[in-house]
Amino acid sequence: MLQALADRRFLFTAGLTTLASPDEPGVRADGASRTRLGWGPLAILGFWLLVMGVLYVVMNQVLKPVPLVVSASGELQITRARDGHFYVAGMVAGRPVTFLVDTGASMVVVSEKFADAAGLARGQTATFKTANGDLQGRIVPGVTVSVGPVSIAGARVGVGLVGGDPDRALLGQSFLSRFEVLLSGDRMVLRGK
Repeated sequence: MLQALADRRFLFTAGLTTLASPDEPGVRADGASRTRLGWGPLAILGFWLLVMGVLYVVMNQVLKPVPLVVSASGELQITRARDGHFYVAGMVAGRPVTFLVDTGASMVVVSEKFADAAGLARGQTATFKTANGDLQGRIVPGVTVSVGPVSIAGARVGVGLVGGDPDRALLGQSFLSRFEVLLSGDRMVLRGK
């Protein structure tokens, strides 16, 4: 026992004492031990990154708006999404956007970041009355808003939507008022007036 201890050296690293022998795996010839983490922590990290990546891709596909259907009579048919809302791809001032159809909103509303990227004019300042209280923003007249094959030139667009993805917007009455809006099960139909 004493001989075994005599063959070993005491190494002091970061306040910890470890016994090491040059014959042992993980110990260099000078007796200093090598630190090995192994593959365990890296494998765990890799596994969770893979799981999160797969979830991201799946949720992107599940929550992606169902393509707009245009009937032979020219009606726009929008399918309800899994979260209960109606989403549709469109454009504001030539810039792509995903609209949340909001029949209670008085106008199309975009974020400040989107408005800057789309090159919208400053417009006039306004206070928007929302379910969450008053919101300062601005109203820009004369903007072209498109959904599918339908474009409305000269629509009023509110700027001041907060939170969420800047490439999402509300599709409100400054666009919807030009249509008869019908709800039937999981479909919303926009029929020209």
